[in-house]
Amino acid sequence: MSRMLGDHSLPGDRRLSLIQGDLTEQDVDAIVNAANKHLAHGGGVAAAIARRGGPQIQSESDAWVRKNGPVDHARPAMTGAGRLPCRYVIHAVGPVWGEGDEDTKLEAAIHGALDLATQNRLTSLAMPAISTGIFGFPKARAARVIIQGVLDFLETHPETSVREIRLVLFDQQTLEEFVTEFIRRWPESVPQA
Repeated sequence: MSRMLGDHSLPGDRRLSLIQGDLTEQDVDAIVNAANKHLAHGGGVAAAIARRGGPQIQSESDAWVRKNGPVDHARPAMTGAGRLPCRYVIHAVGPVWGEGDEDTKLEAAIHGALDLATQNRLTSLAMPAISTGIFGFPKARAARVIIQGVLDFLETHPETSVREIRLVLFDQQTLEEFVTEFIRRWPESVPQA
């Protein structure tokens, strides 16, 4: 069950939404997986996507890595979605906290996912709080970087096919940080309790 916690209209008839729910249940063109560079979907969001979507996702991921090598921050991979309600999974690699230049790497992952969606003429995308799980990126900082990364991409790529971007979060602490960032930027976009 998904619940809208924030919704903001952006220039160019685009929309950025903040949703409490399960990323694997989103009926969009593609969901973004918070992946590792080898696309080994063994934990966190990646494991949930692979479990729900079925073995096709891991099989296609393995083939992608064999052909292209490890995924980097700015160059995500894309596979089919198996049994998921979306059409594709974009596998974006965020930074591990402590490796250096984390903000830039997280922004590159966001831009890479949106760019790949644009190249494939996708119109709707749902993404998690990349790097905030086992990679340890501080949640409040990630909320700022991810939202700003989306806004920067849309501003510098007015031709993008992407019209709807959903930030889909599950755990309460991450949700609270993203709601706080939405309120800071657009107080009117968050329904009052």
